[in-house]
Amino acid sequence: PKGKVFNTLGEILNDPDGEAQITERWPIHRKAPAFDQLESKTEMFETGLKVVDLLTPYVKGGKIGLFGGAGVGKTVLIQEMIMRVAKLHDGVSVFAGVGERTREGNDLIDEMTESGVLDKTALVFGQMDEPPGTRLRVALSALTMAEYFRDVQKQDVLLFIDNIFR
Repeated sequence: PKGKVFNTLGEILNDPDGEAQITERWPIHRKAPAFDQLESKTEMFETGLKVVDLLTPYVKGGKIGLFGGAGVGKTVLIQEMIMRVAKLHDGVSVFAGVGERTREGNDLIDEMTESGVLDKTALVFGQMDEPPGTRLRVALSALTMAEYFRDVQKQDVLLFIDNIFR
């Protein structure tokens, strides 16, 4: 479900009353689609951020990295893109917090709630205090959720993985 925060196992962390029901579970290790099933067309994805669209245009279905030192605004840019995808494209975003600090995760959730885009986002966290094997699987859990939104709900999805190195 969108608007929820998950751990690596798919357990909902921000549902104290247990109201949300998970009706379907997918494995995080699955076969990749056959090469002939991939689409060969390229279509640009407009982020709504003029500097990003001009200098580093994104291709729908593609992969792109955003690299920079600590404190330069990578997560802020990700938050802005999540808001733009939700509001301009009526799309859904999946955010994977790999090795995030608890404070960073809470701040992100609060900001998304304030901006009104939490209901268009699924967040998966494997925080710093968790074992390395758990943190390793956070990105796979988020990828599986993104594939669900794409394949079952037929939505445009933007998948963010922050920080791939932790």
